Amino acid sequence: MTRLAYAHPVVFDASLRDLVLRAQGGDREAFGRLVERYERAVFATALRRLSNYAEAEELCQDVFVQALSKLDQLRQPECFGSWLRSMTVRMAINRAVRRGPVSLAEPETLEGAGGGQASPVEGAMTRERARSVRAGLRRLRKLDRETLVAFYVNGQSLVQMSDRFASPVGTIKRRLHVARKRLAKELGSLSV
Repeated sequence: MTRLAYAHPVVFDASLRDLVLRAQGGDREAFGRLVERYERAVFATALRRLSNYAEAEELCQDVFVQALSKLDQLRQPECFGSWLRSMTVRMAINRAVRRGPVSLAEPETLEGAGGGQASPVEGAMTRERARSVRAGLRRLRKLDRETLVAFYVNGQSLVQMSDRFASPVGTIKRRLHVARKRLAKELGSLSV
């Protein structure tokens, strides 16, 4: 009889425990090594949850800042990886809920919409994101581009889009889903 994969004993990683304990004691180099070890996994989880390369990068940084501030709360150092993963998932869900719909507006519109004074770095990042989105949209097929623009830029409802494209609402929902995935893939390939 074969054993199930989850029936194998957990391998204890002494170096991980040592790094976590050192980091909990204030050793910044140890925490840096933990970041290096888990950075790709955290980013992959964030990207899977957010489907947006730039947001996943930001979330990855936020997760490690949060982990550093809460590291003293981790009672089992050998569970650092799973603790970090659950933190990433929770923070990704919170970010996705807070962000609302994505805006595909022109940079001029984005610049004028800010209530307060944005820093020069924030302004540059906003313009760069808008350029990336426009470049990604240009690389999409016409139907994908028109679907995204109708919904996100022109603010058309699903019913209005159904009339415009002469397709059922369910088809429009599927097109939006597929077009968003394709745009995310284009944005990912543009930033590599």
